[in-house]
Amino acid sequence: MTIQYSNARWNEKKVVIGETAMRATGPIHLIIGFHGAESTPENMLVYGNKLELTNALTVYPEGPVDAGEGLWSWWQDGPRQTESVTAFLHYTSQMLEAAHGHAGRIFSGKPVRTSLWGFSQGGAAALVYALLGSHPLHKVASVCGFLPEMPDAASSRPNAPSILGLFGTDDEVVPAFLAEHALEEMKNRGHQVTAKEIRQGHQITAENLEAISAFFNS
Repeated sequence: MTIQYSNARWNEKKVVIGETAMRATGPIHLIIGFHGAESTPENMLVYGNKLELTNALTVYPEGPVDAGEGLWSWWQDGPRQTESVTAFLHYTSQMLEAAHGHAGRIFSGKPVRTSLWGFSQGGAAALVYALLGSHPLHKVASVCGFLPEMPDAASSRPNAPSILGLFGTDDEVVPAFLAEHALEEMKNRGHQVTAKEIRQGHQITAENLEAISAFFNS
């Protein structure tokens, strides 16, 4: 599958945009990919390029927290993590508004449904936004994700998106019990959750990408 990529700046931050071959009918699937902590959009794009997607506009944004040496994260760890996660939610809502504006200019009149996916802290970012974000979502996939300290949720999200959670039995960075706890919390908040424990470490595998492709295309 060939995806055409271009770079842009939205809200003073770098994003990498990819466009698959488009069918004449059906909604546009806007898919946002969150990189891990202390990483870059390009690192996530390497994996995203291997997804088998149809009618998709993919967006890989740069995290808002400067980790130094050209690397980025979604929030800061430590005693002020909750406030940093709140800032992440605002930042991501702005990115989604920019993404929908971009999609509207290219695909005028076509419906757009939004999904998220991510790895490690990026997987956590996708789960956090599914819980607390303001924009409606279609599906969310997390690889080796977890939940950080978060601001309190006023209530469960209406029309909660379905969740695919993939995590490794041999993951020494995000142990399986942390990933399981995060997915159980998503289920308790009203999400339909599919959790898959896989014999792998802290990584994205071909098996992960196959499962995510099937999830987004279903």
